[in-house]
Amino acid sequence: MMGERLNGALEAAIERATGRPARIACSAPVGGGCINDARRVELSDGRVYFVKSNSDPLPGMFEREAEGLAALAAVGAIRVPVPVCTGGGDGVTPFIVMEYIETGAHGPCFFEDFGRRFAELHKKSAGERFGFAHDNYLGNTPQENAWCDDWVEFWRERRFGFQLRLGRTRRQFDASLERLLVRLMDRLPEYIGQPDEPACLLHGDLWGGNYLSDSSGRPVLIDPAVYYGRREADLAMTLLFGGFDRRFYAAYQEVWPLADGSEARLDIYKLYHLLNHLNIFGGSYRSGCMAILSRYA
Repeated sequence: MMGERLNGALEAAIERATGRPARIACSAPVGGGCINDARRVELSDGRVYFVKSNSDPLPGMFEREAEGLAALAAVGAIRVPVPVCTGGGDGVTPFIVMEYIETGAHGPCFFEDFGRRFAELHKKSAGERFGFAHDNYLGNTPQENAWCDDWVEFWRERRFGFQLRLGRTRRQFDASLERLLVRLMDRLPEYIGQPDEPACLLHGDLWGGNYLSDSSGRPVLIDPAVYYGRREADLAMTLLFGGFDRRFYAAYQEVWPLADGSEARLDIYKLYHLLNHLNIFGGSYRSGCMAILSRYA
């Protein structure tokens, strides 16, 4: 059960955001990951919302999530739960309120639809710079998004450079791994300097746990770590744990084919997430990092 103070804060925040009276009739826990408490909250007028709360969240975590969801929703290419409001603090458990999406089984063409819509998300969101208006989080890891005009510099400093500094702080990077990573950072222009594609709005953390199927069998994106970057960086994350159904990639390629040489670039982008997992979970991810570093550094 949520406490009375949190209930009252939720009701007030929803009322301010929607302009309609809000009184919570009932709430029930639902699956929402291991970081936050997740609930289906129903109001007395029948409206239903998805609410995540955390008594000790990372600074601005829910605000950054709301920004990411709103940015993805604005493109209109693929469904996301629309954020309603955030709140908490001053003794009230911080929270985010968003659209509640009833889930269902994958439709017969789920992965084809998913791949096409994901490609459209990238294609319709072209920007001029790399980064985002705010830093955010990749899971529990801070993600630096300060704007940059050069993609290689962005990846070197905001992605590999950040993970390198984090690895030094957490003492997860041994000398041989660090030496290879520094060497690869110097060689990035020859690997990711091309193709000269525009920045696109990326989900940023798209693995199998961050999409679902709505009640109509259509794809829905959740839990983003958005920024503007090269689209192959988004696709690389989908490959990290064995990849999605092959129909996803075939449909993506129909809408916006990848340029020649994508295999090496996808490995480089995948390395960022492996380094992050090494920094979070430790040595079991070292071999995956070293395999890529040994191939390209």
